[in-house]
Amino acid sequence: MSWLPLSFGAPMVLWGLLALPVIWWLLRFTPPKPQTEVFPPLKILARVLKREETPQQSPWWLTLLRLLMAALIVTALAEPVFNPRERLPAEGAALALVIDNDWASAADWGQRVATAERLITDASSNDVPVIIAFTAEKPNAEIGPFDAATALDRLRAAKPRPIPTDRPAVYARVAATLETLPGASVAVLADGLAAEGDEAAFNTLLSKNAARVVWAASDRPSLIGLTGADNQVDGFELTAIRAPGDPTPAQVTAGAFDDKGRRIADATLTFSPGEATATGTMAVPFELRNDFASIALDGQRQAGAVRVLDENSKRRRVGLLSQAEADQAQPLLSPLYYIRRALQPFADLTEPSSADLADAIPQLLDQKPAMIVMADVGTIPEQVRQRLVDWVDNGGTLVRFAGSRLVAAGNDDDLLPVRLRTGERSLGGALSWTTPQPVTDFPKTGPFSDLAPPAEVTVTRQVLAEPTPDIVERTWATLADGTPLVTGMKKGKGTLVLFHVTPEATWSNLPISGSFVEMLRRIVQLSRNQGAAVANAEAAATSLAPYRMISADGTLVPPTPDARPLVPGAGPLPVTFENPPGLYGSETGVLAHNLLNAESRFAPLVRPQITVPVTTIQYAFDESHNLKGPLVATALLLMVLDTLAVFWMGGLFSRRPRGAGTAAATTAALLIALGALVGHTDIVRADDSKPGDERAIEDISKTRIAYVQTGERSVDSISQAGLEGLTRFLIEKTALEPGAPASVDISKDQLSFYPLIYWPIDPAAPMPSQAAIGRVDAYMQQGGTVLFDTRDQFATGIGADSASPATERLRDILGNLNVPPLEPVPSDHVLTKSFYILPEFPGRFAGGPLWVAASLEATNTENRPVRTGDGVSPIMITANDFAGAWAVDENGDPLLPTVPSDPMQRIYALRAGVNIMMYMLTGNYKSDQVHVPVLLERLGQ
Repeated sequence: MSWLPLSFGAPMVLWGLLALPVIWWLLRFTPPKPQTEVFPPLKILARVLKREETPQQSPWWLTLLRLLMAALIVTALAEPVFNPRERLPAEGAALALVIDNDWASAADWGQRVATAERLITDASSNDVPVIIAFTAEKPNAEIGPFDAATALDRLRAAKPRPIPTDRPAVYARVAATLETLPGASVAVLADGLAAEGDEAAFNTLLSKNAARVVWAASDRPSLIGLTGADNQVDGFELTAIRAPGDPTPAQVTAGAFDDKGRRIADATLTFSPGEATATGTMAVPFELRNDFASIALDGQRQAGAVRVLDENSKRRRVGLLSQAEADQAQPLLSPLYYIRRALQPFADLTEPSSADLADAIPQLLDQKPAMIVMADVGTIPEQVRQRLVDWVDNGGTLVRFAGSRLVAAGNDDDLLPVRLRTGERSLGGALSWTTPQPVTDFPKTGPFSDLAPPAEVTVTRQVLAEPTPDIVERTWATLADGTPLVTGMKKGKGTLVLFHVTPEATWSNLPISGSFVEMLRRIVQLSRNQGAAVANAEAAATSLAPYRMISADGTLVPPTPDARPLVPGAGPLPVTFENPPGLYGSETGVLAHNLLNAESRFAPLVRPQITVPVTTIQYAFDESHNLKGPLVATALLLMVLDTLAVFWMGGLFSRRPRGAGTAAATTAALLIALGALVGHTDIVRADDSKPGDERAIEDISKTRIAYVQTGERSVDSISQAGLEGLTRFLIEKTALEPGAPASVDISKDQLSFYPLIYWPIDPAAPMPSQAAIGRVDAYMQQGGTVLFDTRDQFATGIGADSASPATERLRDILGNLNVPPLEPVPSDHVLTKSFYILPEFPGRFAGGPLWVAASLEATNTENRPVRTGDGVSPIMITANDFAGAWAVDENGDPLLPTVPSDPMQRIYALRAGVNIMMYMLTGNYKSDQVHVPVLLERLGQ
């Protein structure tokens, strides 16, 4: 029975509410209150005999309490449910539950599981076995039938996979199982996207043995996927798709991430009303684009919204070099014309400003290209030849084209992949053909192995290679007579490539063919400084181990145990259970294997024509709540209150002399029972905290400056007041909000909680023990800094032969520490610029230097704002009495005068303290050259 939004599982029990009047009549009376009398007993007996007792009437509030308690018990036995849900048709011989757990289901997987749980629960109430199958699991995964408890366990253990569905295979297995269970209910929990083979799969599943169908699918999938991320000339061009027919416009933001997960670029893609495709461009420099490791759409937590990138997505800088001057009247005869046209779509081209090879080659090498193309370049000048050879050995790719100059220059073993014969071969002559030679199949050992041989390409002239034992291994393309057309070899970390024809269409029509573009593209893919991982044929013939996988929610995770090595081949590779999307290879090179490709489209799943009864449901969480437990708990609470009321009316709580302990014990027992029944009694936990933990928690909750307890009360009070003054100044002038200063005993307190410890040196204080000095030494070695202050600026200096008592004590302390070489703070040190620009570091006294660890090899490089190599100094020494200058009273007024008496000296002292704290917290951040362009750019804005 249901009265929205409340229903009852056993509504007949509600007839018990008719007994409430009888209960009221029974509860109207309470036993007479006991009468208290004192001796003599005969008087009590006389009153008892003379007086007729009558029951005492119950108060109205107690009667109401008991009636309410009875009503709650009756209502609870009727099993009320708030916001009840409709029972699903999970009956018959069995329930076949078929669930899509592919990448498209990841975004709302929780709702799908909740919907499936309701179906299994209803099947359990009908004592129906459950067949549960997932369309993105292993082909041999067990599907049942199971009992309801086992089916729930398998459902909760399942998770979405970053792969497409395989409905035909899974539906066929479910249909085969249903042949032994005719009249079953079939529940289809689909992802809402159509896939290849759906019509046949649904016919197989629903054509027989299905008595009724439960259909759950998204009417309009809100998925957006990335199908393309191409590194073009002006930027990274992105393509996104969504389901067609959506009349509303939409915008989505794409973010580019580097290999460390940092976001380095953004782009906005806009879908027009009714459009299913959107494009956008990340217009950033190609150097930054080459750092892209993945691109993801914001707000789309699924694998289709992420694309991982490999070396094929990185643009290379290619240098072009030719000794022939360009003919403006006939550009087609230029040696570099066809090379430019072929490389421009996927490479950034650069050319020297000088035609002299001695100047042109260094100009190209200064641009740090990944590849250099030489179109009929002859002899390399000696003054630049070795630099070009070193560039190849270190990872560069040198591509050379034949021509008259190359033939005249002769062999160069360091810059040619093969040795050449003298002269060239052409139609006519001793080394000649009778007919032009075509190109045959590309060798399997070269990078062009998966390309189709260009049938339209012929060669009429070429330079010949000397036949050597390794000529076959170095041949990447051959002619019909077996002579090499393209040769290549690895040299050091780089590659040498030679086209045995000219780059213009004089010796061959190869430069004007489509194969020429693909061949140059493959060579550009080889041009990576760290070596080719998957672009060469040797790696392509082997399998690539899983490296980083894309999970169903779109995050990059380590490979799962089910992932298997990927064997690259021609064309896009399918995404399967054993080859999920992600990166395959190793740290030296990876291959991107993405879920969606350029031909992918989203088509909404159309419900098939079904002849049996169909119930359509929506994915949703179960919002119904069983009220039986709360009602029983409330009734028990009222019962406890009733008991306490009876004790109070009986005078139990008023008997202080003898019954107070009993009443208290009874009350405590009732309260404990109440807590146990209601379920809200907190468990008393043992206090496992240790002494000192509270202070440790306080010390690490905020940044705090500490000072060393010297044992001299006047010195310690000035240190406390000084650090309080510096703390106030830091809060007022900076974004740092440190906590209250802390005093530390270096012999026993934990020092690692504080980034800076101020140590005033006083000769009257006891000399620290060796163990205490050792703890300070360990603190400095682990990254902490100690600021020693001798406070004796007007006494003998630190480095003098005759030192003050404070300096002598400091020397005794430093003699037991591992102190690095020291120097006064240089003018270009980070400390002079960490927050304020400071030429000196005065305290209460002025003129004394601040000593820090000396910077090794501290030479300035060009345009570097601060000293190179500035780390965080573990020690600082001053004699200027910083704490005396910082010290303030409760009103913020200075405690001690400065010497000389200059108000600005105290300001400079506080600024020095700010610079020291910023230096401690930021380290060498401001000396890091990588931040200079960003800082300059922000200043320009």
